[in-house]
Amino acid sequence: MYISISPQKSGGHYASSSADYVRYLEKENEHRLDEEKENFFNASHDDILPESVTKDIDGNTAKLKTSEARFYAITINPSARELANISTKDQLKDYTRELMKSYASCFNREIDGGAVQPSDIKYYAKLETQRYFKGTDWQVKENQPYASQILALKNQQRKIDRGEEQGSITKLQKQIDRLEQQAPHKINGLRISQGMAKPGNQSHIHIIVSRKDASNLYGLSPGSKYKASEVMMNGKLVKRGFDRDRFFASAEKIFDQKFQFQRNYVESYASRKLFLKQPKSYMQQLAKLPTAQKKLAFQILRQSGLRIPAIPTNQVQLAIKSFNQLRKGLKTAIKSSSIGY
Repeated sequence: MYISISPQKSGGHYASSSADYVRYLEKENEHRLDEEKENFFNASHDDILPESVTKDIDGNTAKLKTSEARFYAITINPSARELANISTKDQLKDYTRELMKSYASCFNREIDGGAVQPSDIKYYAKLETQRYFKGTDWQVKENQPYASQILALKNQQRKIDRGEEQGSITKLQKQIDRLEQQAPHKINGLRISQGMAKPGNQSHIHIIVSRKDASNLYGLSPGSKYKASEVMMNGKLVKRGFDRDRFFASAEKIFDQKFQFQRNYVESYASRKLFLKQPKSYMQQLAKLPTAQKKLAFQILRQSGLRIPAIPTNQVQLAIKSFNQLRKGLKTAIKSSSIGY
């Protein structure tokens, strides 16, 4: 599970309207018939039109400064293993609704003297079914040396065709074909490149959540650097903060209970936290897993792009000899949709 929370910006400034982001989330609907379109949903309604989303989010920004985010974007990206436990799109939507209830409970704020309730959160969510390879994806990176050579050869072909150079276009094409075959990562025989659609089930959720509560009176920022604290404002003691750790941990707990998902050690939020704070302990725990779980763990890590060296059987050797080789790769793998938050 990979979950991100970020304030939406336009260039270097916070976006003054949600219109551009809503329009971006409509990209999959552009070539669909009306009955095939995937509309927005919230805690209580489906089939909400984009115009209504923009109007409601933009109208819920009372007293916000230009230096404050109007809304936040949350993305929920289940891994392939997690998606295999989900049968329908409605199940993923129901999971999103349950997660947003937890989102409300993670605020250290009071509204009208009580804790933040799910009904205080104004949000709209959108299910998408497609993803595309980015330049930062490990498959694209490992194909890049071949892509660069192919581009240079194609440029040379064009120069020959224009009469600017001497040479054989046919021979250059044979070199291009050979490089295409040698590229390590392909889909249906085609070299993976930036912008190519990813195969398989790529369902994920985008959420637009207002910075203000549903009454448009109280600010609710998941970007707060505080988990829980109090501050004097206008002579009153005000609670503030959002517990991201609790939110991320609850995301996997809700998922596992709802879909009876057996989460492997490397897929857990707890292991990711351990890796970031005590990487050697992370690897030692990895070495102590039962054989079947350890095998699955390394399979998951490999699928996320980690190149794992020969792992010594001795646990001390694992923690010491393999540590430096794995550390860099794990930092990348931990951010992938398979095992990160």
